[in-house]
Amino acid sequence: MKYILSPSILAADFKKLGEEMCQTAENGAEYLHFDVMDGMFVPSISFGMPVLASIHGATQQVMDVHLMVQEPIRYIEAFKEAGADLVTVHLEACEDVSATIEKIKECNMKVGLSICPDTPAEAVEPYLGELDMVLVMSVHPGFGGQKFIPESLEKIRQIRQMITKRELDVDIQVDGGIYQTNVREVLEAGANVIVAGSAVFKGDPGDNTRRFMEILKSYE
Repeated sequence: MKYILSPSILAADFKKLGEEMCQTAENGAEYLHFDVMDGMFVPSISFGMPVLASIHGATQQVMDVHLMVQEPIRYIEAFKEAGADLVTVHLEACEDVSATIEKIKECNMKVGLSICPDTPAEAVEPYLGELDMVLVMSVHPGFGGQKFIPESLEKIRQIRQMITKRELDVDIQVDGGIYQTNVREVLEAGANVIVAGSAVFKGDPGDNTRRFMEILKSYE
């Protein structure tokens, strides 16, 4: 299994975003996590297609776009044009989950499906065969800096068991409250793609990325 770090630019210093992105790439972060919030599905508003279009050419990292957006199917084509490689939508935000997944596939992007802390693991099972990744939210979506919800570990284990039982090649990404001090628990539960915001961008992004990658590589 491949272990991947996806630094969330929501926590970056936008005055020097390009420089910080490069520091994460140079130290082993293959993905770059792009949190899109619409003020409807979640209370906060972040950024959208113009920002993604302006940064995706500055790095070879996978543009890992997380849409915390009501009815995200409306924006799939626009995010493809802006440079997204992987689009994750929330099961809870889609009127028709299957149609949304199909739309992402039609745009030749990888598909992720996310569930909030209050949504049971079983909710993703009907869609596993169509997915490249499941994103388990280990905090409530919409705000940075929250503490990791311990019950998320059991949910990760349950989803990994479903994937293994069906012999599928599906990544498990976890987002929320992950630091070098608790990432091992998340990996041991079955996750292999780690989103980290403050833990990467507060301080030295390059050094923080390198330290995360040392832990992730020890599991390969």
